[in-house]
Amino acid sequence: MRLLGRVVSRGDTEAPCSDTEVDVAESPLLFSTEGDIATLVLNRPTKRNALSIELSDMLVEAFREIRRSTAIKFVVIRGAGGNFCAGDDINEMLLWLNDEHGTPNQGPNGVMRRVRVYQDMANALEELDKMTICAVDGVAVGGGLEITMASDFVIATEQAIWGMPEVDSGLTPGWGGTTRMSRYIGKRRTKEVNIIGALMPARKAVDWGLWNRVVPNDGLESEVEALLEVLRSKNQQACRQLKYIVNRGCETDLYTAQGFEMLSAGLSGAVNGGWMVADADQGAGIMDFAKKGELWKKRRALAKHFWSD
Repeated sequence: MRLLGRVVSRGDTEAPCSDTEVDVAESPLLFSTEGDIATLVLNRPTKRNALSIELSDMLVEAFREIRRSTAIKFVVIRGAGGNFCAGDDINEMLLWLNDEHGTPNQGPNGVMRRVRVYQDMANALEELDKMTICAVDGVAVGGGLEITMASDFVIATEQAIWGMPEVDSGLTPGWGGTTRMSRYIGKRRTKEVNIIGALMPARKAVDWGLWNRVVPNDGLESEVEALLEVLRSKNQQACRQLKYIVNRGCETDLYTAQGFEMLSAGLSGAVNGGWMVADADQGAGIMDFAKKGELWKKRRALAKHFWSD
C-alpha cells in the first residue's frame, strides 16, 4: 500500500498536489489506495479531526483524483484517534474573512467563498461514481456529520455521537446541515437537531434514517469489510446507475424521476447485451459523418433548409 500526502497551500485550491512520501504524523489527510479501494483518513486527532482550511483543501484535491480514476470503485472515509470529525475548525473561521492572498476584511463575501468550497467538496463526494462508506467512531458533528450525509453508506460504533452544535457558537451550517439533513429526516427533526444542538446517540441516527448501521465498538472494521465484500460482488455499472438515479430522482418530481428510472432501465438492457434497436443507426450516422458518406449527405440535404425561412 502506498501512502501519500496531498499537499495544498492554504487558500489556493488550485495548487498542484505532491505525490512524494510525507511524514504521515504531520499530514492532516492520509490518502491511500489498495486495489479498487481508496481510503481517506482525517488525521488531526488532537483536534478531533476538525476540518482546517488545509485539510478541507486536501479533501477537495483527493475527491478530484478519485473522480478521475477508473480503477477505484470504493471509497472509505474514517477519522484518526477514535473520532470521526468534529466539524469545521472554528478557531480558523476568522481566516474565512480573508481572500486567497490573505488580505483581510473581505467580510461576508469571504465567508461565502469559503462555504462554496465546502459545498463543492460535499457535492463532489456525493457525485462520485464510486460507492462511498463512512466508518464513524466517536464524534461526528457539524461538518463531520455533513460528510456522512454526502456519502452512500454510514456505519457507526455504539459509542459514536452526532449533532449540529453550531447554533451555540452563533453559527449556522453551510454545506448540508439543514439541506441534506431535511431530505433525510424531514423538516421537523432537522429543526430539532439544529436549533437545540444536542448530541445524539448513533442508534438514533439509524432509527431516523440518517445512518445505515450501528455495530459494537470493536466491530467497525469487520463490518466495513463485510459491506465491501457485498458491494464488490455486484454489477458495478448497475450500482453506478442506481446511485445516480436515486440521488437525482429524490431532488425532482415523481414524473421526472420516473424518466430517470426508465432511461436507466434501457441503459441496463444495453450494457447487458441487448443494445440493438431495429430502427436506430447502430452507429452508422456517426461513422458516415466522419467520412461524409451518402447517408449523412442525404439527411443534411433534406434538413438543412427545411422550414428555415
